[in-house]
Amino acid sequence: MKAEKHSQLGPAVSFLIGPLLFIFILFFNPLRVDVSANRVLAVAALMISWWITDAIPMPAVAIIPLVLFPLLGISKISETAAPYANEVIFLFMGGFMIGLGIEKWNLHKRIALSIVRFTGTGGNRIILGFIIATGFISMWLSNTATTMMMYPIAVSVISVLNAKHASEKQVRNFSICIMLAIAYASNFGGIATVIGTPPNVAYASFMNKKYGYDISFFNWMLICTPIAVLLLTALYFVLVNMYPNRIASSVEMKIHIQDDLKHLGPMTTPEKRVLYIFCTTALLWMTRDLINKTALLKLDDNMIAVFGALLLFIVPSGNKKGMSNKLLVWSDTSKMAWGILLLFGGGIALAGALEKVGLIGMLGKWLSGFSGTTLITLILVVAVLSIFISEVMSNVAQVIVFAPVVTGIAEALHLNPFLLGIPMTLAASCASMMPMGTPPNAIVFSSGHIKLSQMMKTGFVMNLISIILIVLFSYYVVPLVLTLPK
Repeated sequence: MKAEKHSQLGPAVSFLIGPLLFIFILFFNPLRVDVSANRVLAVAALMISWWITDAIPMPAVAIIPLVLFPLLGISKISETAAPYANEVIFLFMGGFMIGLGIEKWNLHKRIALSIVRFTGTGGNRIILGFIIATGFISMWLSNTATTMMMYPIAVSVISVLNAKHASEKQVRNFSICIMLAIAYASNFGGIATVIGTPPNVAYASFMNKKYGYDISFFNWMLICTPIAVLLLTALYFVLVNMYPNRIASSVEMKIHIQDDLKHLGPMTTPEKRVLYIFCTTALLWMTRDLINKTALLKLDDNMIAVFGALLLFIVPSGNKKGMSNKLLVWSDTSKMAWGILLLFGGGIALAGALEKVGLIGMLGKWLSGFSGTTLITLILVVAVLSIFISEVMSNVAQVIVFAPVVTGIAEALHLNPFLLGIPMTLAASCASMMPMGTPPNAIVFSSGHIKLSQMMKTGFVMNLISIILIVLFSYYVVPLVLTLPK
């Protein structure tokens, strides 16, 4: 989910844009569509404008349909409320809770420090370690949570280098690298799994609702994990070449990492139990299709996520310090991003209404006139538009709005909808140029170690690499893995 954006227009103007658009469309019908379609368009304009300007919190925008849809006669309240309990929302809720368990018992820190120790203590090796650790953790936790976890570790490493009296330029370039590394690795690692970042869940939810097609955890990883690995590899080479630090391996850094691990002590009983539950959940996600073929059980990813979360509330922590008698207690969920679950529900409700009144179909028919465009060019256009729009718009809101649009285009051109939907979704999570592009970008930019020009320059290069990889995988690999049953 995006960090809050403070519009250059000012809060009053940002707020008024939405209602003015709503009134203009509602009363003047500029697109000359039928009454019901025009009402949905008016609500969509209000929601999208407030999402873009961040005039009010995004989850609050997401519950607008619960008021305006029944009021304008678009749908009954019972019909409008149903998407807010969509089954895929519980997939993300379960993933959030598992992430809370990992964070609560410091398992994330142990994983990160162990990887850094493994890669070595030279400047470039530390950056590589942070990229690997951050990318891996972000596959399972939200990119925002991952960055928040890695950020203090990165700051402490920078302070150790300063204490070591490395040259000012060496430390400055290293600081830029490590900050950009944890932000971008959080973004890229998140695309590897269907639960790694909210846009993935939003798109999977849309496809499930529209076609009844459940994108399996394994199939998503089959396509997207190689992209994530290649992006993380490219990120390393881009950073160390754009900002060379030439910091040699040092005893002080090795001692610092070892001290942090020593401070954590041996793996505690709660850590081990969280790790077992995490591994069990991940294994069930990856082997779900094989289990279902036995006909003994019928699992889906949503059930597995909730099962993993429930185990955290059921299994005793084994903690002797009295911190908690269970791995998770309900008060721990106060730190969970409940608002994003509402955001999914509101997006699904809006997308359903746009489709119900025929607006998506109309767009698809209009764009069918472009059928002469080669498929790879069409995929390229979708990826480019998605990644650069995401620099200024919430990637979750973007996927919610554009999933039905690109699906309508695919249907109009008689294409596999995943050929356009997957690049649109993945590109939305790869915005790297602007601080408001993703929450990780905003977090590291606030450190003061990065100038806007540096983020824009490095981000533009990573955007281009992201587009190339996403287009190639979407064109050549997606048709082999994801197709709708005939």
